[in-house]
Amino acid sequence: MNILLEFFVVTFKVLWAFVLAAAKWLVRPKEKSVAGQVCLITGAGSGLGRLFALEFARRRALLVLWDINTQSNEETAGMVRHIYREISEEAAAAAQQAGDGEEEVLPHCNLQVYTYTCDVSKRENVYLTAERVRQEVGEVSVLVNNAGVVSGHHLLECPDELIERTMMVNCHAHFWTTKAFLPKMLEMNHGHIVTVASSLGLFSTAGVEDYCASKFGAVGFHESLSHELKAADKDGIKTTLVCPYLVDTGMFRGCRIRKEIEPFLPPLKPDYCVKQAMRAILTDQPMICTPRLMYMVTFMKSILPFEAVVCMYRFLGADKCMYPFIAQRKQATNNNEAKNGI
Repeated sequence: MNILLEFFVVTFKVLWAFVLAAAKWLVRPKEKSVAGQVCLITGAGSGLGRLFALEFARRRALLVLWDINTQSNEETAGMVRHIYREISEEAAAAAQQAGDGEEEVLPHCNLQVYTYTCDVSKRENVYLTAERVRQEVGEVSVLVNNAGVVSGHHLLECPDELIERTMMVNCHAHFWTTKAFLPKMLEMNHGHIVTVASSLGLFSTAGVEDYCASKFGAVGFHESLSHELKAADKDGIKTTLVCPYLVDTGMFRGCRIRKEIEPFLPPLKPDYCVKQAMRAILTDQPMICTPRLMYMVTFMKSILPFEAVVCMYRFLGADKCMYPFIAQRKQATNNNEAKNGI
């Protein structure tokens, strides 16, 4: 094709992409069904991972929960089973009322949750657990890479082991889980990979160098993977990048921006964050930033001079917003050491 003609075709496609994006803002796309599909969630024992598990359970997905903490993972599984029982009872009541048991699409016996204790920072542990999942449950259709940790130390005060663990859990684990489950998705040309990153994977702040680096890495991994799937014409495999602002899960307890600005940009409620992410996942949205203001911050960071960005950070109190959090973590560590007689 003549390069000039191809240029006009590409221009039209770009403009059409803008039209489609605008249409999705005006008309809410229909959510796809994940009923009966195997959904694996890492870090499912608490925080956003637990909430993702409950949301997928309400949509009748078969849950596979991974977490390093066996007890908290089992607690999440108990909540999921409670939801499954409610779904089964509602379906049975509806079938009885209609006088036809065929209305129960997914009986309770088909709604199951499986728990696995897995340290996603260890490659061999991930691959072994993934093989168990394939043998005991089946192939994974939806992979939610959610597990995350934060060290809570300034760079020069952070032990190397904690830096390595942050990178392993928040970034490297995405490689291992994806390599474990992507081959079957490619074979079937069906699946969905969700990367739960952070707004700190799009722009950074002081004091959390390891965390920001790990989330930037997760974002880069996700974007490159998305391009690779497009290049291979695997349109049946969807990807969604989730980049929320500070979420009130306790992970960054103490983090504060300027007090005059805080009422306009408070920490996100976990339920709200997950519901927004679920809407994006179920409508095959490639990326979701919550709140939408994060899109603007990312855009401005890309076009403004660095010194202008610094001025904005200082005005918002975002330049040292992590310092109170780090101080609290340090105090808690000192208290634990004193308690243990160290």
